[in-house]
Amino acid sequence: MSLTYPSPANGTENDPAGDAAVHRTYQVRTFGCQMNVHDSERMAGMLEAAGYVPADGAQADVVVFNTCAVRENADNKLYGNLGQLAPVKAANPGMQIAVGGCLAQKDRETILKKAPWVDAVFGTHNVGALPALLDRARHNNEAQLEILESLDVFPSTLPTKRDSVYSGWVSISVGCNNTCTFCIVPALRGKEKDRRPGEILAEVQALVDDGAIEVTLLGQNVNSYGVEFGDRQAFSKLLRACGEIPGLERVRFTSPHPAAFTDDVIDAMAETPNVMPQLHMPLQSGSDKVLRDMKRSYRSAKFLGILDKVRAKMPHAAISTDIIVGFPGETEEDFQATLDVVEKSRFATAFTFQYSKRPGTPAADLPDQLPKAVVQERFERLTALQDRIAAEENAKQLGRRVEVMVTAQSGRKSEETHRLSGRSQDQRLVHFTVPEGAPAPRPGDLVTVTITEAAAFHLIADPATAADYSLRRSRAGDAWDRAQADSCGAPAPGAAGAGRTGVSLGMPSLPVRSR
Repeated sequence: MSLTYPSPANGTENDPAGDAAVHRTYQVRTFGCQMNVHDSERMAGMLEAAGYVPADGAQADVVVFNTCAVRENADNKLYGNLGQLAPVKAANPGMQIAVGGCLAQKDRETILKKAPWVDAVFGTHNVGALPALLDRARHNNEAQLEILESLDVFPSTLPTKRDSVYSGWVSISVGCNNTCTFCIVPALRGKEKDRRPGEILAEVQALVDDGAIEVTLLGQNVNSYGVEFGDRQAFSKLLRACGEIPGLERVRFTSPHPAAFTDDVIDAMAETPNVMPQLHMPLQSGSDKVLRDMKRSYRSAKFLGILDKVRAKMPHAAISTDIIVGFPGETEEDFQATLDVVEKSRFATAFTFQYSKRPGTPAADLPDQLPKAVVQERFERLTALQDRIAAEENAKQLGRRVEVMVTAQSGRKSEETHRLSGRSQDQRLVHFTVPEGAPAPRPGDLVTVTITEAAAFHLIADPATAADYSLRRSRAGDAWDRAQADSCGAPAPGAAGAGRTGVSLGMPSLPVRSR
């Protein structure tokens, strides 16, 4: 497909080896899960390694869409955004648009047919090809499509532009060996591929050396880690090994699969001080019949048993989940079973979804697809129940002293409330005030406060006096200062390592609302 680029006077615009890319700006727009967020960090890292610079609010020369294919409106969102950029590109012929991620892996040529102004399409297995595809599109004046069926290079070996200096994602595996009938991820990301433990720990150590004090281990089914090299306890061993890294204060992981969740992992969580008392455990449905139809290889009794074991070892653990409402064939009795399990589980938060038919999944061809009105009504009942439970569970936090890691993001009402925000050890969102005369924290620092108010989706701590507020300045806060100084082109006063390349600010965060 032919594209039109201006012919620059210096003759380097169409030369991949030229210097033109040094002055080109980029923006990565991410749709989807934490794995997509982490992939976007790699895309940004590769573009910067190739000489591109962040657009920082201006119209970018290169816009990259990292797409999701799980939700029904994923393609509508992509093509809507591409449509909005069509006139922008028409007015700026040198601009380039690239589409990667799960939807690109699935739709392939369809993207170029529907949006012929796109310059490059690449899949989940060849993220590292992005800079070369952009160069080839400019050089050949033609759209580039490159989709691989298996992993080219393990993504963690690629350059990465981290979104946060105080917290980072680390992939321990990619792909999935399960066959859930509603999920298209295995078809798009392939069979599970595990990294060697030494490589993972080296990346964690490098993050800590750069100032991070929190790491989240990522995998499509994170607790099945080790299946490729035959060690059933590899994940619990990895958690314990993370506990031996000096300076690493918080370790999290997402997402495990209930069928593969074993007691050695629970023991490792409880016995490793820096593994946080927080667990995301996808339920999907409380009905054993629906779980069978979904090909989820556990039943509700096993799921509840896991939660009982976790809470026996970690009484204050906060547990979150995923739930799908309206799976094909779900009866009112099935849905009531889900409500019953949710009531018993006492989730701190739940990510609830209305079932959406995804082409290419077995569930899309199942009989008894439910009417939208039925699914909507059940969804509203479920979210009302979970919102009540979340509020009740948060109310139990009143009066507790909690340690909060301060984040760069503030609440929607921060300007009027003057509160800062952060995450407690169990991942609850806490908005807090700094008492008059007390030192203010930096993102990455840790404060200890007493919870004074509770709502369904957040906690509030308004210390009455400075004595109710404790600040612990951290290496992560120092790293934030260095990054701020680097972004301004000036060294931080007294900061070791000032002058190194800065990173963009702000940590990708898990949503806390149930809808």
